Amino acid sequence: MLKGKRILVAPLDWGLGHSARCVPIIQQLIESGAVPVIGADRGPLALLRAEFPELEHVRIPGVDVRYSKTSNQLWSMARQFPAMVRSVQAERALFDRLRGRLRLDAVISDQRFGLRSPELPSVLITHQVFPFTPFAQAALRKLNLRHIARFDRCWVMDEPQAPGLAGELSHGAALPKNARYIGTLSRMGMHETARERYDIAAVISGPEPQRTLLEHRLMEQLGRIAGNHLLVVGQPDKPRNERSGSVSIRSHMSGDELAGAMSGARLIVSRSGYTTLMDLAALGRSALIIPTPGQQEQEYLGRLHARTGRFLVQSQESIDLMAAMKSIGKHEATARANGNELLAAALHELAGLMA
Repeated sequence: MLKGKRILVAPLDWGLGHSARCVPIIQQLIESGAVPVIGADRGPLALLRAEFPELEHVRIPGVDVRYSKTSNQLWSMARQFPAMVRSVQAERALFDRLRGRLRLDAVISDQRFGLRSPELPSVLITHQVFPFTPFAQAALRKLNLRHIARFDRCWVMDEPQAPGLAGELSHGAALPKNARYIGTLSRMGMHETARERYDIAAVISGPEPQRTLLEHRLMEQLGRIAGNHLLVVGQPDKPRNERSGSVSIRSHMSGDELAGAMSGARLIVSRSGYTTLMDLAALGRSALIIPTPGQQEQEYLGRLHARTGRFLVQSQESIDLMAAMKSIGKHEATARANGNELLAAALHELAGLMA
């Protein structure tokens, strides 16, 4: 279907979620005979190179977004908004130079609006068709839909039936005409893996300084709880493998390793990032989820799934791991069908665009 087609796969570099959710897409491209090329930088590039060391890669820098130390991200995001706009323009200019040198037949961009071209099929991956923003939400939603419309296809990473896993983020009356649902996708469960027994397995990532603030809060409590615990700090480009009391600290784990650790843990702790929720759904596990303070999307997903009862939700300011261990059994996340069939249909349509 896609034999020999060179397709750039380029995730956004805010945390590791966008790159992690590209893993099953890259895997299915390989199985379809395509030749994926990885486009990323820093941590996301390190993650994808670890998963696919044999694939060609190219560095595509992104904007270095930082969050405020407080729970109000309005001014922090407002100050950085011009840099975000410039980054889209820079991506577009860079891609114009790269696509010929890389001999590309198509591009699949995960939330990077500048990586497209009218001269070859361009696909945008998102679950935020209708994003929540800390300011000017109506205007920014219109801008988001305008950006989406410039791509040949928009692959919405959620189930077609509302509310799916992303709720109002991915479902609405004004869904773009080029949108196609490709289901929830996860690198978890792609292969059988041995379960590692941990009492608590905490997996974190995301923009600074909130990532470090959460790491410190979790270490403070993990050190006081008897048992065998794991903390994955989400920094694949900064190797770390050490032991502190009852806690094993890892900078990063492969998809198979992480699936084994999460499957075997009594309690999983994570952010409420969308990729993590897809991973948990694929594993059929509930978890304690902690939204990044002031991050509108994560706070919305926390509220949504506190109502559905699929996950236990706590704020970063009031984390209580002991209480979570006692009550997690009341929350049950059932495994959802993965998006392989929907993704296969989307890839078939992409092949038609390249014919």
